[in-house]
Amino acid sequence: MESNELIVCKNVSLGYEGQRVLTGLDLTVRSGDYLCIVGDNGSGKSTLLRGLLGLLSPMEGTIERAPALRQGNLGYLPQQTRAQKDFPATVFEVVLSGCLSRKGARFFYSAAQKSEALMNMGKLGVLELKDKCYRDLSGGQQQRVLLARALCAATGLLILDEPITGLDPAAAQDLYKILSYLNRKEGMAIVMVTHDLKAALQSARTVLHIGHRGVFHGTAEEYLASPMGKRFKEDEML
Repeated sequence: MESNELIVCKNVSLGYEGQRVLTGLDLTVRSGDYLCIVGDNGSGKSTLLRGLLGLLSPMEGTIERAPALRQGNLGYLPQQTRAQKDFPATVFEVVLSGCLSRKGARFFYSAAQKSEALMNMGKLGVLELKDKCYRDLSGGQQQRVLLARALCAATGLLILDEPITGLDPAAAQDLYKILSYLNRKEGMAIVMVTHDLKAALQSARTVLHIGHRGVFHGTAEEYLASPMGKRFKEDEML
């Protein structure tokens, strides 16, 4: 792998119980990338995320990860479940748990990790909520808290699965602005599965469209000029 490569997929096929969901994928995620993964329902978007995270082994091909990622040092924001929304912990406790993978054999979090958690809460605008119960927050506030938690685990890559699900339009726009800031100002690589294609094209540097008719991977501009992108524009006009 080259020094700026975080994840490299070569001719990857993924699936479950012998059934392929995604086949023949070549994909490279580099430092500073902002990749949006879009496509049809059931086309394999979440399956691909599981592969990128190392939770699912390829049926064919290889997925290489940079050494730091192989140690688990990446931030992951999954789709929220009802149980997660009702989690009975303080905001500070939720954010600090992002440091778990780096706590090692120590029973307590270090002062540096607590400081990092507070810094990320400040960065995401939730520092004043640190003693509040997580389940009492609004949907937008919960996503900010979970993103701060993911930043405590990340060393340069954030992976997000439908992060705006359940958010109102204002909270969704707020989250996109935060992700854009992290990408452009702090150099954080972003890989995001989303159904919000219009917003994705405003933020993404590259787009991976996984469809039942094939796969497209290229810049947002190239995507809009492609047959898949043209179909998207037609759908938006309806």
